[in-house]
Amino acid sequence: QVQLVESGGGLVQPGGSLTLSCAASGNILLVNVMRWYRQAPGKQRDLVATISASEDTNYAHSVKGRFTISRDNAKNTAYLQMNSLQPEDTGVYYCNAEVWSNGDLGDYWGQGTQVTVSS
Repeated sequence: QVQLVESGGGLVQPGGSLTLSCAASGNILLVNVMRWYRQAPGKQRDLVATISASEDTNYAHSVKGRFTISRDNAKNTAYLQMNSLQPEDTGVYYCNAEVWSNGDLGDYWGQGTQVTVSS
């Protein structure tokens, strides 16, 4: 069994910064790609950033230059550094990861962490 736990969300003023963390735990052989998604109220869940096991990164156009995804493979943890936050960045942020466990490659989700950008 594999679990993903996000942390670091909260309330921040426009222009502020937050760093989210996503820790994978359980019977893990290897964590492959890790992703951050966000879901604004009443909208679909959108991909924000991706990082491969070799640390290649990709970003949604709306966050490029403001957000940075990184990972610590020794800790099976991904991070999302968010700068210059705007009200449109508000939403629940979810971590997603492809994990090799018990000989299978599984797709796992965290429970989400709320980010609210408001003055």
